Amino acid sequence: MKGWLKRIAIIVLALTLVPFVLVPVLAVVNPPATVSQLWKWIGGAPIRSSWVPLTEISRHLPAAVVTSEDGRFCSHHGVDWDAVQTVVEDKLEHPGKQTRGASTLTMQLAKNLFFPPGRSYVRKVFEVPLALWIDLIWPKRRQMEVYLNIVEWAPGVYGAEAAARHHFRKKASRLSRTDAARLAAALPNPIVRSAGRPGPYTRRTARRIERRMSSIGPYTSCLR
Repeated sequence: MKGWLKRIAIIVLALTLVPFVLVPVLAVVNPPATVSQLWKWIGGAPIRSSWVPLTEISRHLPAAVVTSEDGRFCSHHGVDWDAVQTVVEDKLEHPGKQTRGASTLTMQLAKNLFFPPGRSYVRKVFEVPLALWIDLIWPKRRQMEVYLNIVEWAPGVYGAEAAARHHFRKKASRLSRTDAARLAAALPNPIVRSAGRPGPYTRRTARRIERRMSSIGPYTSCLR
């Protein structure tokens, strides 16, 4: 029994360490697939993905994503501890209230790269050190480049290039401010929300993001 427990412990430790070993490699090598993509592919879902460098993605899309998802992307080190503190305090004061998460783009990057779809507090425990490790190893431009190329923008549609062609019939480099804002508005739930055919809620959210993008310049300085 002790032998089996030891083997299981070694396997769990190895699986835990694999992402940390891969992070330096993926700083220079584009990931051929993510755990999230493989999980859906195994489940029988078709996958559409096309990798393009950040230089071939419209500057409006990183601006829209930072505006919508992580306004302090350029200033934090993978985890926004101020946002975490706010969420914890809000949960303690209002236990039954549904609060906005404190996931940064870097944490979302770690989640999409190394974990299957789903939510759990156990996974958050691994996301935090991975996000800190990614931010230590990767420059912000690399983080944004990988993020925009691996996130899901519609059912089975991964990456900015595939999303631009799917929703707007154009290249990612040709996305307008409005296109980018709609993609960012749909990003939190691309299975339900559509950037190409937005419903009233997605349309309102996109307009709000687009208005805020006009003043986001100083908060995206790390991407220049």
